Amino acid sequence: MAQVGHGGAHAVRRTGGARARGPARFAGIMLVLVGAFHVAVAVATVAADLFLVVLGSYVFGYDVATWGWLHLVLGALVAVAGAGLLTGGRWSRPAAPALAVLSAVAGFLFVPYQPLWSLLIIAGDVAVLWALTANRPADSP
Repeated sequence: MAQVGHGGAHAVRRTGGARARGPARFAGIMLVLVGAFHVAVAVATVAADLFLVVLGSYVFGYDVATWGWLHLVLGALVAVAGAGLLTGGRWSRPAAPALAVLSAVAGFLFVPYQPLWSLLIIAGDVAVLWALTANRPADSP
């Protein structure tokens, strides 16, 4: 911690490693939740290995195992970024929004296969981006 002089009184300002407060805490919790959603989608996708889509009298089969592994890796990265925000890791402040955007894009591209899960992931990512980019007073972390 660093001490900063301000008009004779000493204010204590946290530097590095401070635990998350307010919007950063919310974003960290949401990122861990979104990471868990990605892992759930990954398990379901890898276990099913083949999605059947019925359109009229046609049946299409899609092998989505690659999507499952992508969701597994992305989910782990997103959850680690969320934990980093909660523990005050400096690396997580730029990594969290970047991973939230990547997660939202992956969710959007996966909508045809799992619409409900994809929309939950996208909504969580939007909440994270809002929490991390909303206007806050200059003295908040």
